[in-house]
Amino acid sequence: MARLRFEANISILFTELPLLDRPAAAKAAGFDAVELWWPFADPVPQAAELDRLRDALRGAGVDLVGLNFDGGDLGAGERGLLSLPDAGPRFEDNVACAVSFAGSLGTTVLNALYGNSVDGIAPQAQDEIALERLAHAAGAAARVGARVVLETQNHLDSPRYPLRDPARAAAIVAEMRGDGHANVGLLCDYYHLAVEGYDLVGSTDAYLDLIDHVQVADAPGRHEPGTGGVDYELVLGHLAGAGYGGWVGCEYRPSGKSAESFGWLESFRGDPPEATHQKRPTSEDGGSAMTEEVR
Repeated sequence: MARLRFEANISILFTELPLLDRPAAAKAAGFDAVELWWPFADPVPQAAELDRLRDALRGAGVDLVGLNFDGGDLGAGERGLLSLPDAGPRFEDNVACAVSFAGSLGTTVLNALYGNSVDGIAPQAQDEIALERLAHAAGAAARVGARVVLETQNHLDSPRYPLRDPARAAAIVAEMRGDGHANVGLLCDYYHLAVEGYDLVGSTDAYLDLIDHVQVADAPGRHEPGTGGVDYELVLGHLAGAGYGGWVGCEYRPSGKSAESFGWLESFRGDPPEATHQKRPTSEDGGSAMTEEVR
């Protein structure tokens, strides 16, 4: 039986506050850890911007456990740089910056968004670019003890994002590990999988050994669990029973005020029912104020 650890994505939660106030808000809500999409307009911001964010995280007493590499203009529909033919210098500059920032804070998960399909470019050509850049990012991340994760998205929120099938993402991760990049893994985002119609429990079982990070939001709507059709007591209970030892990121748009959206976590408190799986061996033992044992 694993003990699931929950953290808050403060790029999508607490957006009623300025970014530098969100780490303290997450701490006040009971979280000891947070994650972020790339929070800057530029791939390499000014040192003062990095320092202010670092100070805000440390001052609030929260760990930054997950960070996206530069994803481009997400609001305009861009979805990462990993496979974009003309984005090589920007990607490499951002990897150096993000890895340095992650290393200064002990951040262990770095998310490389795949990038949209480009008209006139063969998908295989973009795949080859993605593999080269993923290897580069993995090598840089390894120097600070971090892992690089790859995630699928869905056709509604990201209509030009080609990586929607978890089997395809898993094949890329397996290829990277086979080439010696052991610190590449999957980001299992249950919201995207649900929108695409995948069996969440079955996907957990199929790819568990490749999963390094998990994110949750209900579907439809991308609000907090309990507002849509995903049975998160079943899904997260199964995940815990399977022995998952990483973090679970709360990556949802709250249906009301952020601080009032965490009631769903109450169902994971107290003595758990009997596990449905044997515990998988793991070196992840720590806990936090939002650490709860579940089915």
